[in-house]
Amino acid sequence: MGKAIVRLKDIADKTGFSTNTVSLALRESPRIPAPTRVLIQQAAAELHYLPNQIAKSLVSRQTMTIGLVLTDITNPTLTHAAQAIELALAARGYGTLFATSNNTLEEEIRTVEMFRSRQVDGMLIYPTSHRQLDHIRPLRRANYPVVLLVADPDAGIDAVCVDERRGAWKAVRHLIEMGHRRIGLVDSAARHGNSEKREGYLKALTEAGLDYDSKLAADPSGHTSKHGSAGMDELMSRKTGATAVFCTNDSLAIGALDWCRRHGVAVPRDMAIMGFDDIEYAAFAGVPLSSVRYATREVSEMAVERLMELIAAKDALPQARVSLIDPDLIIRDSTRLGA
Repeated sequence: MGKAIVRLKDIADKTGFSTNTVSLALRESPRIPAPTRVLIQQAAAELHYLPNQIAKSLVSRQTMTIGLVLTDITNPTLTHAAQAIELALAARGYGTLFATSNNTLEEEIRTVEMFRSRQVDGMLIYPTSHRQLDHIRPLRRANYPVVLLVADPDAGIDAVCVDERRGAWKAVRHLIEMGHRRIGLVDSAARHGNSEKREGYLKALTEAGLDYDSKLAADPSGHTSKHGSAGMDELMSRKTGATAVFCTNDSLAIGALDWCRRHGVAVPRDMAIMGFDDIEYAAFAGVPLSSVRYATREVSEMAVERLMELIAAKDALPQARVSLIDPDLIIRDSTRLGA
């Protein structure tokens, strides 16, 4: 059998005070003299008393918990973001419940419903699809606090995110400035309707007067290094004359680097490789990887702060706001001339 739960009555029996006096003392009520409060609090500590959070939430209508929905717990960027969000929430007195959609919309919908049933005070969501948000919009319309961590600016839902279009544009523009004209794209996100990075890639090509060639785009149907290697294999088998490749995350780029190593393709002399996210391993890859930095701290702090504003607004949420963070380009040996 489990250990018996310590009740207010148990503290009252130990100290000789009424349960009402015990309750007030544990809530630091000024109505109870300081010596009495200290005595009662010491007795509660000796009995290992813990407040009944369920009962407190029924009174306050707050559970002091936030639901965080990730797409992939193995993604290093999301793991770091989850840690930063948990710390930011803890500093504000909130606990965090985690769940993963595994990049499936159906699982994401079930997760959102589960968090609602747990009565979390709000949610932070990395949506599987940035444009399939019909299961989230009703929450917003019902004045429920929710903030997306990736979103289209026209989503109509509060969001804080890195500007992926601009980040991709910066990455491809850098490759163009390095003299590359045949630039490949390894991207598995567009299949989910997440086209921001692809749009940034196309914008950079258009501005440079370069035509888009569909043979230069590969979708390896996944986001890991294994998929990056497969995407590079698909791209190179087409003999497109590519001299550079933009991969939409660093795991894909690291897979592309490994493919080059195994096939005797020198990076960056024969092939420049650019990633996105700037995960820790990027700087320590066999050829240090150029990347677009994901501003983990800024995204996490701004998203939590916005969620707190929505929670404080209660039943009158302010107009939805999308905050896009301009990412920095980090240049390393994988794209640097003379490296």
